[in-house]
Amino acid sequence: MASITSVRGFKDILPEEMSKWHYVEEIARRVFSHFGVKEIRVPLLEKTELFKRGIGEATDIVEKEMYTFLDRGGDYLTLRPEATASVIRAYLEHHLYAKEPLSKLYTMGPMFRRERPQKGRFRQFHQINVEFLGLSDPRIDSELIFMLIHFLYAVGLKDLTLEINSLGCPLCRPAFRDRLTSFLKDKENALCEDCRRRLGTNPLRIFDCKQEGCRETIAGAPLILDYICDDCDSHFKEVQRNLDALNTPYRVNRQMVRGLDYYTRTAFEVTTSALGAQNAVTGGGRYDGLAKLLGGPDIPGIGFAIGVERLISMLPADENFSNVSPDLFIATLGEKARDFAYGLSNRLRASGLIAEMEFSDKGLKNQMKRANKLGCRYTLIIGENELETGKAPLRHMDGGEQEDVALSSPQDLAAILKAGKTDT
Repeated sequence: MASITSVRGFKDILPEEMSKWHYVEEIARRVFSHFGVKEIRVPLLEKTELFKRGIGEATDIVEKEMYTFLDRGGDYLTLRPEATASVIRAYLEHHLYAKEPLSKLYTMGPMFRRERPQKGRFRQFHQINVEFLGLSDPRIDSELIFMLIHFLYAVGLKDLTLEINSLGCPLCRPAFRDRLTSFLKDKENALCEDCRRRLGTNPLRIFDCKQEGCRETIAGAPLILDYICDDCDSHFKEVQRNLDALNTPYRVNRQMVRGLDYYTRTAFEVTTSALGAQNAVTGGGRYDGLAKLLGGPDIPGIGFAIGVERLISMLPADENFSNVSPDLFIATLGEKARDFAYGLSNRLRASGLIAEMEFSDKGLKNQMKRANKLGCRYTLIIGENELETGKAPLRHMDGGEQEDVALSSPQDLAAILKAGKTDT
């Protein structure tokens, strides 16, 4: 009988990989808390209508990539392809806007899109999302971007480039859309199939196409910054002024757009050249009309999403991201010693220490090799003689120093291990 394997595009995250995941998540929680951002957890399943309304029915996500099914109750449900719509749904449903003028929220977890699996891209992937909801003040935009850059540097990324643009608003965008559509109509045959479809639904997204032919076609196209209204222009200039005040370098990329329909005004993207080629790390922007589109009050917002798998792939491969290693390894010689070590190791764990032991009858040399491999700080060696005398040698694995400790007092042993932990 053939063994069962994982679903295509769905990846196991193995124990040896988890140290990087914990490292990224712990820094995110620490940095976000410093900026007053609070965690929210939203369901994996939402009503399909949430994403159709929020993301836009003409987007690739809704048209091609969502995992949608009809449940037994007759409702269409979807595994969330992104988190922003879910966070705003929760924000509106629980009337968080009535509690604080500005809600700063973040969430971490898996998203689902049925894309073609390839290196670094999965059908189940993970994101860190941050949303600032409630104010349209351009200082909020700059603060969010500043926090994002601070987080990326804190994680260990280098050579970051911040690009920003304004996508205008519902008042000024229609004139630009008409002008862009008119420009591209004569060049429609040079566009890829997806962009020809976008021309009739959301022509701004053609700027986001990676096909070389499309990029050449839009090279001389009109740009949104030439069409934004006075309010959008003033807002964008204030964002730049505040980024300057926060000593956060940026470059205005007049062709940059975002892939989802709900973005307005400030849009941004962060790239790094640390791996040689220019690699996108994260992006986001303002979405002032999304809450109203989802049936709530007209509440502004801005946010970003970071792909965790992508971020982890950019961390140095040779760096040890785990600060957690066992405090003690108990090497045993004989069945009686193993029975004693079993009780001792669990009592030490209950006192807040990390203890490991050997359950097999391997020799002392092999057990010491395992203690080294695990990175244990100390090794306690117990055999029949140690059980008879009530004392056992405790060896410091780094320096090789050794002292006898009383086996009758786990508290004293725990105190020694904790003191050594503090010293390091």
